Order: sequence, then structure tokens, then C-alpha cells
Amino acid sequence: MSPEFMNIYVIPGAMMLLHIGVLVGAVIGAVAYMTYAERKVMGAMQRRQGPMLVGPFGLLQPIADGIKLLSKETIVPTQSNKPVFIIAPILLFMLALVSWVVIPVSAKLVVADLNVGILFLFAVSSMGVYGIIMAGWASNSKYAFLGAMRSASQMISYEVSMGLIIVNVLLVTGSLNLTEIVLADRPVWMQVLLFPMLIVFIISILAETNRAPFDLPEGESEITGGFMVEYSSMSYALFFLGEYANMILMSALTVVLFLGGWLPPFGIEALSVVPEIIWFVLKTCLILFVFIWARATFPRYRYDQLMRLGWKIFLPLTLLWVVLVSGILVYTDSLPQ
Repeated sequence: MSPEFMNIYVIPGAMMLLHIGVLVGAVIGAVAYMTYAERKVMGAMQRRQGPMLVGPFGLLQPIADGIKLLSKETIVPTQSNKPVFIIAPILLFMLALVSWVVIPVSAKLVVADLNVGILFLFAVSSMGVYGIIMAGWASNSKYAFLGAMRSASQMISYEVSMGLIIVNVLLVTGSLNLTEIVLADRPVWMQVLLFPMLIVFIISILAETNRAPFDLPEGESEITGGFMVEYSSMSYALFFLGEYANMILMSALTVVLFLGGWLPPFGIEALSVVPEIIWFVLKTCLILFVFIWARATFPRYRYDQLMRLGWKIFLPLTLLWVVLVSGILVYTDSLPQ
């Protein structure tokens, strides 16, 4: 093998694989300890201890949970469509990981800095609906199928309002590249103009990831565990990992779109001595805390309330805000060049 061939193809390819390996490991580790943080924070809110016995302060609890799930028997229903039943959780988990390749953790730390990063994220996240429908249909269970239909309609409904919210951000920044969105100059009045959309976006990602109070795919009184009710062992764990990976992904996307990504808060230059990745992680943890806070605080919505909120409130509001933001930008001659 010639040195030129190695320099052009082999070394960049090996570096890319290394970056992907580090990214996958970091996401899986973050998912594992997100479950620990959720149980600890909810325990504090409900005046109980949370995990505390496995390792110091219960820090080894996620590892114990993983070992337990790996050691259980995988049960496939006899009347199910076995290939689709097995592929569904793998597809959902892979999509949750693939989306991370375009998320810029710092100015130079991104696996694929695509010019159309937002479109890539939308394309990949939209495919998650297929995994959920496949899981519900392949289980050959009415409970699982109803849960899949509820989850799919919920995700599609809130993707519409999320898309319009992102259009507002694109109008202000003038780019589909996530790194350029972070670095775009936004005066204070633009931040104030986008603040209502930040609130709507956070509520929408709660519904998009099927989290409380919008965890309607589950329903103990009607459809039990929803589309994953027939899954067990590691196949169930893949759904679990995919859900938490999507939570972290959506929190990171919120940080990139609205909270300045890796930049220090409020543009304070003195805080730039802190590494960029630390600011990104802290901001993402703040949004994840909102996920946990909502789960510990609010009761579950009814399904008709969920659909009304998405179609009759959020959709008209976000559409109106697109018109408002574009009108203000044109009137003040502030459209990005």
C-alpha cells in the first residue's frame, strides 16, 4: 500500500471510525447515567432516596440494570412476525445514534458538519415512526398496535409545529448548518422574539419523545405498556436506550437552536476560559432537568387534549410566529445576507 493511498484514504477513514466510536460510547454512557440522574432527581422531588445501594451513592446502578437486562431471556411471541419484531428496536436505536453525527458539541467537535444539518436531522427523526409502527404491528397484539398508532400520530402531529419553530430560527440565522446557527449574530431583541418559540419547542420535544405528561403510547388502564408491551430483555432495552438517546438529542438540539450551543451564556467573554464542551453539556443538562421536572410534576394528558394542543394551539401559533418574525425582519432590514 503506497504512502499516498494511506494519507488520502486510510488515515481519514480510521479517524472517522474513531470519532464515531467515541460518539457512540459517549451517547450510551450518557443514556445510562441519564436514567440514574432521573431516578435521583425524582427521588429528591418526592422526598425519597433513589438509587443508593449499588456502588457509592448508587453510581453503579445503571451497570447493574444493564447486566440484569442482558441476562434475561428474549421472548418472541409465537404469532409475531419475527424478522420485523427483531428489526424494529434495532432500527429505533440506530436512528437515535445516527442523528448525533451532525450535532456540533463545540466549534471543532462535530463528526459531519453538513450544510443541511437541520434537514438531515428531520429526515432521520421522521424515520423513527417506522420503527414504532413496525414494533406494534409485528407483535400481533391489539394493545401493542394501538400503542403504536397513538405514538405515531403523536410524533407526526408535533413534528409539524417543531418544523415551523425551526423555520423561525432559520429566518433569523439564514443557515441550515448547525454550527453557523450557533455562531450567527443575534441581537437581544431577536432572542426575546424567539423566546416564546423556545417554550413551545420544549413542550413539543416532550411530546415528540413520548415523555410525561405526553406519554400516551402507554396507558395502564387501556393499552398497558404500549407498542413495546410484548418486548423483553435486550430488545426492550434497545427501546429504552433509544428513548433516552432521543431525549438527550432533542435537548442538545434545543441548546444549538436557542441557547447558543457551546458559547458562554449571555455572551460574557470572561466565561470563555471554561472549555466549550463544558458549556454545551451544562446547557443540555438544564433542558434534561426540565424533562425530569415535567415527569415528576404533571399528570398525564388525555389523548384528545394532546391532539388539541398540537393541532389547534401550537400549529396556528407557530405559523403566526413565522409571519410575525419574517415581517419584523423585513421591516427592520435585519434579514441575514
